[in-house]
Amino acid sequence: MNPKENLLWSIAFPGFGQLLNGKYLKGILFILLEITINIQSHFNQIIFFSFNGRIREAIELTNYQWLMFYPCVYFFAMWDSYKEAGGGKEPYSYLPFVISACSVTIGLMYAARVKLLGIYLGTVWFPMLCVIPGLVVGILLKKWLRHE
Repeated sequence: MNPKENLLWSIAFPGFGQLLNGKYLKGILFILLEITINIQSHFNQIIFFSFNGRIREAIELTNYQWLMFYPCVYFFAMWDSYKEAGGGKEPYSYLPFVISACSVTIGLMYAARVKLLGIYLGTVWFPMLCVIPGLVVGILLKKWLRHE
């Protein structure tokens, strides 16, 4: 198995990386979780509104109680498929995934209030941007803990 390939399949859809690893029950569980959270949070409609500049409608439609689960499920599925395929053998390699899940979740909590150049970013764009500091902090923390 190629860990990076599995990671990319999990980015495409949580659970696909597990299916590639032959972990069918786990893969189906992640797929069902993704579909359930997606439907309950109205995520596809939120994405549609966001991509069409209808940010206020996306914010109003968001079911935060469900969407708050998505980053943790998404990043855990990525980490799990990567690890099961043989990646992540170095110490603390999980940190970029964990910190990113936290930063995206925090970004989601503030998404309805954050503006960039006077424009609200909403519940899709701002949390997506929050992946960047999560990855950077996670990678730096991993290196610091490993004394690199």
